[in-house]
Amino acid sequence: MDEIEVFAEIDAPASVVWDVLLEFDSYPEWNPFVRSIEGVPLEGERLQVRLEPPDSRAVTFSPEVVLVEENRRLVWRGRLLVPFAFDGYHEFLLRPIDGGKRTRLLQRETFRGALVPLLLNEERIARGFREMNEAIKRRAEARATANADANAAA
Repeated sequence: MDEIEVFAEIDAPASVVWDVLLEFDSYPEWNPFVRSIEGVPLEGERLQVRLEPPDSRAVTFSPEVVLVEENRRLVWRGRLLVPFAFDGYHEFLLRPIDGGKRTRLLQRETFRGALVPLLLNEERIARGFREMNEAIKRRAEARATANADANAAA
């Protein structure tokens, strides 16, 4: 079993970060790692996810959503070929910090299976996670600032 974890601290409430995370239609505009997601984030549903890891070829897979906790957690499980060959359990976890004004985002993937040692490039995946987390951070912080400015003007 291999696990990759990447954190980001975001100057925006968890609800704003959650909204950015679930706006799948806009991913091609801003997300450098997960270039697209099609489908509905509901438990038991399948998504179509297209990844473009840094310095690697793109891959599309169809994970099953296994857990959705609004403003807190989104988890899916994907596999390559057959069960236990190359399985990935992907999690986005949002934790409010500083009284809910900020959010700590964790992006984690746990890999299992016989092909993991042959196919997994941890450095590329971790770099992709970092780039995605930074893109989420920029987008959520810009939105939180715009919301605060709009509220101050009202």
